[in-house]
Amino acid sequence: MTNITAYHKIRARLTPTEKIGQLFMPAAFINDTEEAIKALENSIKKYNIGSLCFFHSRASAATNFEAKKKIVYNKDSFNILKKLIKRYQDCAQQPLLISIDAEWGLAMRVENTPKYPYAITLGAIQNNNDLLFAIGKQIANDCKIAGIHWNLAPVVDINNNPNNPVIGYRSFGENKELVTQKAIAFIKGTKSEQVLTCIKHFPGHGDTDIDSHLGLPVIKKTKKELLANELFPFKELIKTDVDSVMVGHLAVPALSKNKNIPATLSTDIIKDLLRKELGFNGVVISDALNMHSVSKTYPMKGELEWLAFNAGNDVLCFAENIEEGIATILKNASQNQIEESFERVWKLKEKVFLNKNEQKETSVHVNNKLNERIAKESITLYKGSEEKIESFKNEGFIGISIGKSSNNTFFKSISKEILFDTYSTTNKEILNSINDKKNILISLFPPNVKPLNNFGFLEEEISLLKKLTRTKNVVLYVFGNPYVLNIFAAENFKTVVLVCQDEEKFQENATKHFLGYVYATGKLPVTIN
Repeated sequence: MTNITAYHKIRARLTPTEKIGQLFMPAAFINDTEEAIKALENSIKKYNIGSLCFFHSRASAATNFEAKKKIVYNKDSFNILKKLIKRYQDCAQQPLLISIDAEWGLAMRVENTPKYPYAITLGAIQNNNDLLFAIGKQIANDCKIAGIHWNLAPVVDINNNPNNPVIGYRSFGENKELVTQKAIAFIKGTKSEQVLTCIKHFPGHGDTDIDSHLGLPVIKKTKKELLANELFPFKELIKTDVDSVMVGHLAVPALSKNKNIPATLSTDIIKDLLRKELGFNGVVISDALNMHSVSKTYPMKGELEWLAFNAGNDVLCFAENIEEGIATILKNASQNQIEESFERVWKLKEKVFLNKNEQKETSVHVNNKLNERIAKESITLYKGSEEKIESFKNEGFIGISIGKSSNNTFFKSISKEILFDTYSTTNKEILNSINDKKNILISLFPPNVKPLNNFGFLEEEISLLKKLTRTKNVVLYVFGNPYVLNIFAAENFKTVVLVCQDEEKFQENATKHFLGYVYATGKLPVTIN
């Protein structure tokens, strides 16, 4: 279904209950049982659901915080996604807005789809926001091919806490102007393909050390401090007529009379600050209402949905209690409240369904070419100099790979021009084997992109790298989250090159850098302690 009735006609046709249904965005799972798919189809029909947010599966990180269920990968997920979207659209009375978190592409949720660099990698690029535009445009086109209208991106949180467990690599950096400029370029690229965007997580989730999926973070800053920094990207982006703002589950005592309430449930933060003070007139969407920072506090079915709506959220993302939520909102809300949110959501739909929305098939070649350009412009010489690497290379060296087999693209590509011995940390005799060696080239591949449990490194791996930096002449290439340096006593490193990603194009470009064919022009967008 792609036809849509204009707002001035539909407003009189739908009942208040049907209008409230348009504000609900339940989760849809790409890899799900037929029984669950039919149950969602019935909900769409029965409650006049307005939108869906797609996730990989019920075992994926978004819905399986502590159970540790194994995520089963399905190489056919993309085709299943397209078929499911058609099924759900076919049973909807009104066209559904289909959304997904595609911060670095559909690959964030869907196997075998193009993956683009993380925001922290894009943050390292200097003076080339055309690349950010190109990324936004390409991801938007990928979304359109799938049937997705709304990319819940970009993240505009300023990541100024190195221990942030949930934002970190998803942020463009710690500088407010840089974050704002990158986000504007990404959004312009997305809009060029008529795909909706969403800036998140208002009023700023960067300076937290608690994952809001699991608990409630508290930001202990004054309103003046927040306006000067965390709120800056939101203020500036609102001026550009951004489509939507997602409110995060974090308590900000300086902004709310109720000091311990999440922003998602705070009238002071949404209606007073975001709407009145900052002047945002578009759609406000809640962060996922199944997240434990809010869901565990409000176990009564329908209560959380009502509180989120009453606080000022127009779209209730990942609402799990649809029937009870609609009934509670209908019972408590004023007619004006319902009509105002419905109007904002419907006009967002008109942006999508009244526009011609042609799509081009994405080719892997386009994806690789774009990633190749980003790899070249984001590589960062964090410590040392290219002259020192040249000298190191000419003196002879051995290679040690930590976190991944020594049979990686980086080492293999170098070995085509320079013969050198390679080791991996699975070799327990490594220190004895290299005792007489002076120069060590290390490729560091963090097993995890998040900082939990030392990014997945074993204690013996951490000890090995620390010992090597004290006793050897080490050149280190980091293929992953640069915050990983915080666990390795970064002050001891003499030469460090940050690549930020481990995909093949990034390893190939790192090889060119080591061999002296390209220079590092990127700049680290965050501070390493």
